[in-house]
Amino acid sequence: MVVWIRGLAVRDAKAPYSPNPGFPMFSRHSLVRCHSWLALAATACAGHNPRQSDRLFPAAGPAVIGHRGAAALAPENTRAGFSRATELGVAFELDVTLSEDGHLVVIHDDTLERTTTGSGLVSETAWRDIQPLDAGSWYGSQWAGEPVPSLPDVLGEFGHSVVVDVEIKSPPSGTSVKPVARAVVAAIQDAGLTQRALVTSFNPYVLEAVREADPSILRGQLVATFDDADLTGIEKLVLRNLWLNRKAQADILAAEAAFLRARGPRYVRWMKQKGYRVLAWTVNDP
Repeated sequence: MVVWIRGLAVRDAKAPYSPNPGFPMFSRHSLVRCHSWLALAATACAGHNPRQSDRLFPAAGPAVIGHRGAAALAPENTRAGFSRATELGVAFELDVTLSEDGHLVVIHDDTLERTTTGSGLVSETAWRDIQPLDAGSWYGSQWAGEPVPSLPDVLGEFGHSVVVDVEIKSPPSGTSVKPVARAVVAAIQDAGLTQRALVTSFNPYVLEAVREADPSILRGQLVATFDDADLTGIEKLVLRNLWLNRKAQADILAAEAAFLRARGPRYVRWMKQKGYRVLAWTVNDP
């Protein structure tokens, strides 16, 4: 099993979990409200044979993934963090969403305030207005002036040195998932990384769009406990079992560490028996 942490990652399903700052652009409410949870439930238990991910991660031994680059060592989702992860010889994960004018922006939140000197929704801001923003000074003065990266730039600079896990954030409510999914696939293809990159998302409809655009790219379904979501028991049950759906047809189960701890080692073994590679997030201490 592989787990990724804020700085680095280790193979240990029992490692402590630390909540992520901010919330992903995919709202745990929006998936249920924008896409019928009944439709997802109807696809559950459909047969699917996950592909092996040995081309990305070693079959045996630890696989290390830096969360949002190397977020314990440098500002998250910045070139500085990606450089640090690459220097350490580890894979890294990043988050991506579309700007108002269709550029692939590497940022975790749906707004600019927390990690940049800008404000407002990323989806309502043009790339030309995002480029001048400072994405480093919030973390420390030595990183002042660190720019917000674009996905093509990150893939071009680092993608042939280490594995890049691209987490696609869901677009705003009522917006099609296909533009961002297709743009990410095109960026991966243009960089020549279809056999080296991993695409993950909480939203199975995003992963379905990735599969339709290029089925050769490995896909990972993100899953969490959803304990903090204001949802019914049935809705939480469906969301906790997104890996079952036929939409994503995921190859990897990327689960919250608390989710895996609650289910125990038998659950992980069961997933492995079904052919899934198991990733656990986010662990800050081995």
